[in-house]
Amino acid sequence: MAKEIERKFLVSGQRWRTFANEGVAIRQAYIVAQDDRSLRVRIYGDGRARLTIKVGHTALVRDEYEVEISREEAEDMLRHTVGTIIEKVRYKVPHEGYVWEVDVYSGAHRGLVIAEVELSSIHDDPQLPNWVGREVTGESQYSNQSMALGASDGAHLHQLA
Repeated sequence: MAKEIERKFLVSGQRWRTFANEGVAIRQAYIVAQDDRSLRVRIYGDGRARLTIKVGHTALVRDEYEVEISREEAEDMLRHTVGTIIEKVRYKVPHEGYVWEVDVYSGAHRGLVIAEVELSSIHDDPQLPNWVGREVTGESQYSNQSMALGASDGAHLHQLA
């Protein structure tokens, strides 16, 4: 069974950009969004598309299943979305043996920047880069699902950062 184990942090400043790759644009939307599960479609700026199912009650560890789909299928699925489409650019930033993913949001959530690090075990304790701020793992207002469903106000989240 595929497990997603990740921690999420607000990003402080621009220092991370020195080490980041060129980034990839992402549009994502939810087809199903419930408290303990979701079905998400993602379209990447490089032409890829992916369907993801996440199941679980905790923010730190969830079951996750992903499959590649055609861009055409993904675009068609957008007709069935619940809520709004999330737009962001995702950058990969290596740090002390981990690859951090930094999401820079646009659209309704412009100004919000969040870093995530995926772990292989709940016991992993990655060295935190000096550009991460407060940890927001488990704070539902920072989940993409909450933002897509309008449960989070992007301008307010940016002010909290």
